[in-house]
Amino acid sequence: MNRELIVNVNPTEISIALCEDKVLVELSKEQCQTGFAVGDIYLGKVRKIMPGLNAAFVNIGHEKDAFIHYLDLGPQFPSLQKLVNSQQPGKRGMRVETMKLEPAVEKSGKIGDYLQVGQQIMVQIAKEAISTKGPRLTSDISLAGRNVVLVPFTSKVFLSQKIRSAEEKRRLKRIATEVLPKNFGVIIRTAAMEAKDEDVAHDIQTQIERWRKTCGAIKKCAAQVPAQLMSEMNRANTIIRDSLNGSFSQIAVNDEAMFNEIRNYIRQIDPEKEKIVKLYKGTVPIFDNFDISKQIKSLFAKYVSLKRGA
Repeated sequence: MNRELIVNVNPTEISIALCEDKVLVELSKEQCQTGFAVGDIYLGKVRKIMPGLNAAFVNIGHEKDAFIHYLDLGPQFPSLQKLVNSQQPGKRGMRVETMKLEPAVEKSGKIGDYLQVGQQIMVQIAKEAISTKGPRLTSDISLAGRNVVLVPFTSKVFLSQKIRSAEEKRRLKRIATEVLPKNFGVIIRTAAMEAKDEDVAHDIQTQIERWRKTCGAIKKCAAQVPAQLMSEMNRANTIIRDSLNGSFSQIAVNDEAMFNEIRNYIRQIDPEKEKIVKLYKGTVPIFDNFDISKQIKSLFAKYVSLKRGA
């Protein structure tokens, strides 16, 4: 199967079309410079506790306060909060590897037992803002890479259910066990089945380094809450991270800055694929050139053609 990723950048949004054998199979759109994307990590301040909802509103700098439910605090919230408190100015910061983890959050507890107005907490955007609602948050922090998802404050290694081979499971578990420091767990993604040992290990180490930089940012930002601690990659790179494989023949981009960003990202995760990233310089709009505009119109037309001719 021949797969192509066509990225159309304009002043207000980025449109990403995923094509298989020239047929549009997925279309994503991302507003430019929204500033609040799923996966971003913030140091926020609790604005209001809502006992009836067992939830709280948190200021992360969005025009609307973000929302976090008790169940989204995550089982290891007390350990996370202990780490955040240790990073305050004048205090000696802790490291996850050397921490003694706190007891896990009870499933049937009350949010008022863990949060209070004015408290600084580390949160991750789980769902972007919609209409009049602010972003949905979680404190069950995770960092996603191409082959793994790093989960601090646990020592468990989980594997994608699509990994069926017992031998492959043993290989991937062995790599993770050898690389992971104490109090770090990982979810091994399906993409790791095609990856070399050193690539999986490097991915884990990269996510650990991202986590350390995120924690280091707390001390710098503690006096300027709310503040962004870590920014997730843009939607184009997220799609590439999750779906790039040998079947990709081309990634075409009509914007030089985005072209350089995608090329640099692929250079990091799979240098051999760097040459498939191409800067489109044609005078015809990129979606028209690749016959995507026509397919989009047909999908929203009154009549839709089916594969077998109906």
